[in-house]
Amino acid sequence: MTDLKKMYSALLGDSFPMEMTITFGDQTLVYRKKTWNISMSDGTHEERGLRYGENPDQEAALYELVNGNLLLGDCRYIEPGNGLVSAITVEDMLQVGKHPGKINLTDVDNGLNIIKYLIDRPAAVILKHNNPCGAAVGTTLAEAYNRANRCDRIAAFGGAVVTSRPLDRQTAELMAQNYLEVVCAPDFEEGVLDILARRKNLRVIRMAGITRLAEFERCRFVDFKSLIDGGIIVQQSALNSVRSAADLKPAVTTYKGVEYRCERQPTDGEIEDMVFGWAIEHGVTSNSVIYVKDGCTVAIGAGEQDRVGVAEIAVHKAYAKYADITCFDFHGIPYVDLVAEVERGQRDRADKEAIDAKVRAERAGLPGSVMISDAFFPFRDAADVGIRQGVAAILQAGGSIRDFESIQACNEADPQVAMMFTGQRSFKH
Repeated sequence: MTDLKKMYSALLGDSFPMEMTITFGDQTLVYRKKTWNISMSDGTHEERGLRYGENPDQEAALYELVNGNLLLGDCRYIEPGNGLVSAITVEDMLQVGKHPGKINLTDVDNGLNIIKYLIDRPAAVILKHNNPCGAAVGTTLAEAYNRANRCDRIAAFGGAVVTSRPLDRQTAELMAQNYLEVVCAPDFEEGVLDILARRKNLRVIRMAGITRLAEFERCRFVDFKSLIDGGIIVQQSALNSVRSAADLKPAVTTYKGVEYRCERQPTDGEIEDMVFGWAIEHGVTSNSVIYVKDGCTVAIGAGEQDRVGVAEIAVHKAYAKYADITCFDFHGIPYVDLVAEVERGQRDRADKEAIDAKVRAERAGLPGSVMISDAFFPFRDAADVGIRQGVAAILQAGGSIRDFESIQACNEADPQVAMMFTGQRSFKH
């Protein structure tokens, strides 16, 4: 019988060459394959590249730009020697656990793609399968991480965490309570590594360049997508143009000669959540709808084919995750375990009913949140999903022929809901 567990520990060979050269017209970029001298558990050392690709049977390689640069419209790479993920050295791997694979590094990279817009304050982003499952800011890093983790404690299991500040002992103690794959921070305070070492397979990565992310906020890079026939689609990376209240646009449209305008204006707090949420949305796979409140994600719906469906899925997730964290707070176990105990007659059904009642009464924390879409709402049905849950405001790209429907939905709501447009969409595929 095949031992399926072995496929995750058996490492493939590496057929990729040590050097790769890409030529854009008269510009030549030279890349070197990244390998690390890894300390093994038996005391020996081995030179290794990426552990594997998206799956254990896929070879993979990481290449770092070592010579040249690219001037292509607005695109210009970070100067060689100042890299981020591709510049990780063995010295940066403060705890190797298992050396990283492709998914670990792309999760960290997408975390950087989000955290660069939150670098001015303590912030934490937890990612799973290249999507954020929780993100928050706080007065301290511990507060930010705890809030992000509580958004979706279930999905955070086995996730990657990226922080905007050096990791302190209080935050490390919280992280050590979870099973995480990767922790990446600009630095680690004294004693933190001893705490994280309780999780022997955890990958701990120091990335000093996080402190400089604000410098790279406006930098575009070239994004490659290889096609099944060997072709390649090349595009400039997206930029987030909504960085302050001044970048938001009023929800106003004209349809058949009639002007429609959202009557209620957002509060300062709702505007802050709009700007925060759009930064998170920048790293979420499309189609997506997210709900945020007080600088923290409430629920993230990602990668669906229709917008009303993903708005509903995000609501469903909010209720499921709220029940889970409430149960964990009260009883120290996941909600699904409590339900199982009730069904087996090992626990009083009143325990479950109390949690269910609390979740219904508080509507999973959705009232007062800001609903955010990475594109326009082509019909009012998606806006109505959030309005029924008590959202206070909506942020969407705007630009649909039927924008007037969503504006009407906000004006008809009781209490009325504010809406603003970004004037840009934020698709990510």
